[in-house]
Parts: sequence; structure tokens; C-alpha cells
Amino acid sequence: MPVIPSSYKGPPFYLINGHFETVIPSLRRKIEGVVYERERIDTPDDDFLDIDWVRGGNDKLLLISHGLEGNSDRHYVLGLAKLFHQQGWDIVAWNNRTCSGEMNRQRIMYHHGASYDLRTVIEHINKVADYQRISLAGISMGGGQTLRFMGEHEEHPLASNIQGAVVISAPCSLLDSVTTLAKRSNWIYEKKFLDRLKVKVRKKAEQFPDIDISGLDHMKKLKEFDDKYSGPLHGLKDAQAFYEYCSPYPFVGKINQPVLILNALNDPLLEGDCYPHELAEAKDNLYLEMPRRGGHVGFVVSGREFTYSENRALDFLMDI
Repeated sequence: MPVIPSSYKGPPFYLINGHFETVIPSLRRKIEGVVYERERIDTPDDDFLDIDWVRGGNDKLLLISHGLEGNSDRHYVLGLAKLFHQQGWDIVAWNNRTCSGEMNRQRIMYHHGASYDLRTVIEHINKVADYQRISLAGISMGGGQTLRFMGEHEEHPLASNIQGAVVISAPCSLLDSVTTLAKRSNWIYEKKFLDRLKVKVRKKAEQFPDIDISGLDHMKKLKEFDDKYSGPLHGLKDAQAFYEYCSPYPFVGKINQPVLILNALNDPLLEGDCYPHELAEAKDNLYLEMPRRGGHVGFVVSGREFTYSENRALDFLMDI
């Protein structure tokens, strides 16, 4: 399917560039009225995941995966949950390990390639409920997890009620995305992620005292953190091996279900193969939409509660 045109007209005038479109909604946007029912489920490695339900007795369900250092209470998750529930969908918003407010039990935490935990959530949903259709929505890191999950069907066949997915601001190539964080213009994002991850690895070191946190306070770059912690904690040699393992790009071309990739061209955290033109042109089930504006998980529409990306996700998933 060739790259499809976008009907997004752009943000309000005061969001003057991709950084404003990214940061302002993250700080100021509020979504009210979503009431979750939390459930804790077990993982095959004797850990747990906290998942949040919005039930209404519907026959279709949206499963939402959040971004790096996010959770089910982020505005972009709540926006999708509220909009889809209004339109007759049940919701599950799942929290990656360490992201629900409590540290998980195992040594590992979470990462862009944690499709195994997404699979555990879906298997649990299909054990406790009988939905005719399940669709997936992944935002930023959650989009990468979703793409990887959808492309692993040869090794892990998809449940018959999985209908398709939408990913928003997704780092389709993690190798390309991580290079953007080294740019001087992106220091604010790198610092935010790094500060939060430092807090978590300190807590993890309290659980596992052999984790060496000497020098942690002096780390200034995310790659330093990934070299010492993200890679080794997950059984990988260093940051480069970690990025190569976690990148969803090798799986995108294997996806057989309908998938929409919605990545803005002015997203400060995406470049290169995060815009998979050739794959989209080669596959009739892969839809790539690249609005000129939108930032990273922005897509604000002036005077409207819901973003363009949320309404676009609903339109796409209702039509497949």
C-alpha cells in the first residue's frame, strides 16, 4: 500500500514547532472521566503485570500500550480509552513492568522489545473474556512493542480475534530513533527519560544488591545507561546489542494484519527507517501516514478534546 495522504490540518497557532507540539500536550493536556478497574496478572517468569480495564459489556476491545516511562494514566492513553469507550469498545490499558507504581519482582524491567509481556496480557484477556475482536493501539515505545508483536506471528500465532493495530509516533527503527536523543536540540527528552530510569535502577539495586550503581549520578547520556544497565539487565552485551534486539523494524515487513503507522514528519524523536516507505509500498496491509505536523504524540486539534491521532485510530480500526 503506498504512503497514504493525511487530513491533519495542523495544531493551534501557538504550537509553533515539533518541540512545542510534543511538550505542551504532555504537560497540560487533561482527560477526565476514565475510571479503571485494576487487575494484577501473573507472568510466566513469576512476575506480575498491572492491567487497567474499562468494561461496558461490549464485544470488541482496544488494548493500549504506553510509551517509555509512561503508564495507563498518561493523557494519550486516557484519550484513546475515553474516545473508544464512548464508541462502544471495552478497554485494557496495560502497564509495563515497573510502570504501574510498584517495582516488579524479577531482575528485568521493560523495554521496546517486550512483546512477550504484551502477549501475556492478550492471552489473559482471551482466558477471562470472549471478545469477537481485539484491536491494538501502541504509542511511541508501545507502538514498537505492538509492531514487534504483530510481526512475530510465525513463531507465536496470533489469536483469531486480533483484527489489526494502529501505532502512533512509533520508533519503527529503534536504531534510528535513539540517534535523535544525542542531538543538542533533544536534551530535554533525554534528561527526562534518564532521570526517571535512574530512579528505577536504584530501586532495582535495592532488590538485587549485586547491581552496581556506582557512577550512576554522573551519567549524562542515555547510551551510557543502556550500556551499563538496559542491555546487561536483559541479557545483552551493551547498548548497541540492546537497540538491535529491541528494534521492531525487522518485524514490520512480516506483519499480515492491517496496521496503520501514524508518524509526523516533524517528530523530534524519529528519523530514517522510522518512516518505512519501502515496506509500506510493498505490503497492501501496511498503511503509512506521515502528516507534516504533529510532533511526538501531539496531533492536537484546536478546540477539540480528542487529538487527530485518536480519531484517526478509531476511524481506521472501525473500518477493518
